[in-house]
Amino acid sequence: MASIKDVAARAGVSVATVSRVVNGHPSVSPDARSRVLTAVEELGYRPNAVARSLRTDQTRTLGLVIGDVLNPYFTELARFVEEEARALGYSVIIGNADERPDLQDHHIRTLLDRRIDGLLVSPADGRSTPTLDAARSGTPMVFVDRWVPGVDVPVVRADGRRAVRDLVAHLHGLGHRRLAIIAGPAATTTGHERVEAFREALAEHGTALPDAYIGQGDFQAASGRRATERFLDLPEPPDVVFAADNLMALGALDAIRARGLRVPHDIGLAAFDDIPWFVHTDPPITAIVQPAGELARAAVRALADLIEGRPPQSVTLPARLVVRRSCGEDGEDLRRRDA
Repeated sequence: MASIKDVAARAGVSVATVSRVVNGHPSVSPDARSRVLTAVEELGYRPNAVARSLRTDQTRTLGLVIGDVLNPYFTELARFVEEEARALGYSVIIGNADERPDLQDHHIRTLLDRRIDGLLVSPADGRSTPTLDAARSGTPMVFVDRWVPGVDVPVVRADGRRAVRDLVAHLHGLGHRRLAIIAGPAATTTGHERVEAFREALAEHGTALPDAYIGQGDFQAASGRRATERFLDLPEPPDVVFAADNLMALGALDAIRARGLRVPHDIGLAAFDDIPWFVHTDPPITAIVQPAGELARAAVRALADLIEGRPPQSVTLPARLVVRRSCGEDGEDLRRRDA
């Protein structure tokens, strides 16, 4: 492996000049910089990142802790985070919490031990001691998608309230009145917010949300299946089930099909968080879309601002409703049973 001395010899400059070029120092002539970069490329030289971090007190590395890597929304978010970070000269280490607060805490501790420059977190539990300690200690940190109320950390998220209102209005326009929700964990801000937005939207149409029409989920498929099985066992099953995330919607779809029922002929289905294959299900599923790419880019930029001493900005972007055919939009809905 080529050393910094090899690069200096090839370029005809001092080791100090090579170091300044590698570390982006401006006080190098264009000619010397060009010769160093050419030598670096020809010799395949790679700086020792650990040694450089000890000198600069920066590792050019960000940590990202997400709710569930199997959730396509978080997979997409992570992809765009990595892409934006790379464009700004950072690498990313990803920790998958699997919607478990203990795993979230483990990843946060591990990432901080690795001397990352900053942390992006989608909190699985707002009571996480390592998360709160990191915020209080001044670790550069940004909450993305979810957040912890009362903690002074920039937040980059989507606001789904308007989209949920649009969904409820859409369902009422189709004639549906018995509307149920599979909620996410109450310990997460998104889990709580989506239920309350759904309840408020129903109230605007003079409709209540009975306890029997609230299924408690955990943002994973198995919980969506269990909640939907309970809904289907009710004396009056709901007209439509709204799953507060995409994996719970897939679990709900499994439960409906296991009973020999069809969407939307027997029961409608809608989801928060669109995924690419919702357009390929039969029927395609009506969903609320969050702008994952824009959120990821805004979160990385806010964290880079914190790290580099610029004032960061919290960002709230709108989610939007995408209407397809899983709630009887083409007239194929449960009202045919009553005809």
